Amino acid sequence: MQYFEVQDQSLIWRGAGETLVITPWGSDSLRVRSALQHDVEDTRYALLESTEGRSAIQIREEEAAEITCGRLTCRITMDSWHHYGRLAFYNQKGELLLQETSPANALCLRARKFEPYLGGDYHLTLTFDGQEGERLYGMGQYQEEILDWKGCTLELAHRNSQASVPFVISSRGYGLLWHNPAIGNVSFGVNRTTWEAQSTRQLDYWITCGDTPAEISKHYALATGFAPMMPEYGLGFWQCKLRYWNQEQLLEVAREYVRRGVRVNVIVIDFFHWPRMGDFRFDPEFFPDPAAMVKELKSMGIELMVSIWPQISLNSENYQEMRQQGLLVRAEYGEQIGMRFVEDSMFFDPTNPRARKYVWEKVRRNYYDDGIRVFWLDEAEPEYGSYDFRNYRYYLGSNQQIGNLFPQMYARTFYEGMREAGQENPVNLLRCAWAGSQRYGALVWSGDIMSRWEDFRRQICAGLNMGAAGIPWWTTDIGGFHDGWVDSPEFRELLIRWFQWGCYCPVMRLHGDRKPTQRVYRKNGEEVLPSGADNEIWSYGPEACGIFMHYLSRREEMRPYVRELMRQAHEEGLPLMRAMWYAFPKDPLCAELKDQYMFGPDYLVAPVLAPGLREREVYLPLGTWRNVDTGEILKGGQRITAPAPLERMPVFARQT
Repeated sequence: MQYFEVQDQSLIWRGAGETLVITPWGSDSLRVRSALQHDVEDTRYALLESTEGRSAIQIREEEAAEITCGRLTCRITMDSWHHYGRLAFYNQKGELLLQETSPANALCLRARKFEPYLGGDYHLTLTFDGQEGERLYGMGQYQEEILDWKGCTLELAHRNSQASVPFVISSRGYGLLWHNPAIGNVSFGVNRTTWEAQSTRQLDYWITCGDTPAEISKHYALATGFAPMMPEYGLGFWQCKLRYWNQEQLLEVAREYVRRGVRVNVIVIDFFHWPRMGDFRFDPEFFPDPAAMVKELKSMGIELMVSIWPQISLNSENYQEMRQQGLLVRAEYGEQIGMRFVEDSMFFDPTNPRARKYVWEKVRRNYYDDGIRVFWLDEAEPEYGSYDFRNYRYYLGSNQQIGNLFPQMYARTFYEGMREAGQENPVNLLRCAWAGSQRYGALVWSGDIMSRWEDFRRQICAGLNMGAAGIPWWTTDIGGFHDGWVDSPEFRELLIRWFQWGCYCPVMRLHGDRKPTQRVYRKNGEEVLPSGADNEIWSYGPEACGIFMHYLSRREEMRPYVRELMRQAHEEGLPLMRAMWYAFPKDPLCAELKDQYMFGPDYLVAPVLAPGLREREVYLPLGTWRNVDTGEILKGGQRITAPAPLERMPVFARQT
């Protein structure tokens, strides 16, 4: 009986209606696909064309075969009882990296379980054995103060401040991409790991191995794309608030920064600068001459970033045409409304190439042609009013099957349009990402988080895991988004500590909905969306302003260093924020450190993450380290108590 066959460089196993195909997909990497009652499909949700990697295939006997690509080998064995092909992966040393769960004789388990929806597709689970002592990192951004996901269950779905990027790096020396944009879950249990897609047509994942996390990151970037080179304006300070609501207000803030001798690289116009959501243009009452505004900002060396929302108001001038042309997401039941905020609206469908073209042409005509080169692509999850994932359908399929693609396709809409317009390295700010988003110039920020210490601590883990998941461009609202009161001493301390940390983030951006709220009116007396309180560096008193100025100067001094880190991200796929386990994988004390990290190879950053602290414990790995503020030289391989007065955050430079 023939179970195995070879086709091109792929190893194929067939059994009981299942077709399992294992294909070399890059250096030391394999792609695994399985389908029930049909051939596997070559969907490219995140994976690019494989340009490297050749296989060696050996069918050793009737019930065993293996395929090798570089240092990675997949072995298929079949038990004599169930005749079910079980996969196991090994590195070049013959060490087991990962293996599917056994059928377990009388238990009759299926590692690859296709549970049918009658008349439709499948609920899919894939189960691997748990590995004792394994640590698992990456997976994107979750609002948890957790770095190692072993023992955790994660939702494979996007929400405001949650970005599911299903690439995980194991301490055992492999990386795995769940190449499926379906809504689901993953459970990294002690006894087993289970991946789940609520509705799908096939199993599809990609696995690689490497001797270091950096090797695994490069393999992943080769498979899914590298971030572009960050433009020069991405290296410095970005000024933002909710919200500069008129042209003169924005320009006066920019002029004041110039008067104070502070270099601002980007200033931002936030949401509801438009007449209606989905009009994709400035409201002429508040922004009468956008081209002149952009020109004056550029004369000061400042780029203007403008917020774009994917919602189309039912009252927008574009709604009827977009609905008639099928360019909107469709609700399966009930009203065609995806979100109710200020206006009832529905999201445009970025999985539809005609919708991408339509939206970009509006943006090009009304923003890009006036000189705007950076866009803030908000609401990128998208933020449905109730996150009822079953109730929406896209051009590419149901939300259940492909919904996690939305932020990647949203980024693609603008990246491709800007590239076609001649822009070399587009960068746009998004509130979400999926696998492959990095190749479309996506700079992700961590969403509408609270201005609280616990949220601050969570962002350290979020940023480190986003970097491990292949998204090197990442940032936060410095100070958090919600409920930061300008005159509160408690908030000012939090903001100072957050600002210090922001200096050592990939992008340094000040933003937030500061309190008290400022009401805004049209000339005719109609009230429109309010603005938050002032959020410039001088808004928080002279002590805070002096500290902010110091760290802005430091960021400018670090510009050549940050530029080099951006080059490493672009060419090597390396994150800028590197967890201690990532930078020192052989040091067991670094495995669980979640409150300090490396900013590139040279700077160990130890944020102050609780109120009132004026010192903190820091672990220095082996080597020699210099305190960048005091100049003190310290030997590594020890824990120290570092001084942390309010005006300074502990940072240590690695000495050669």
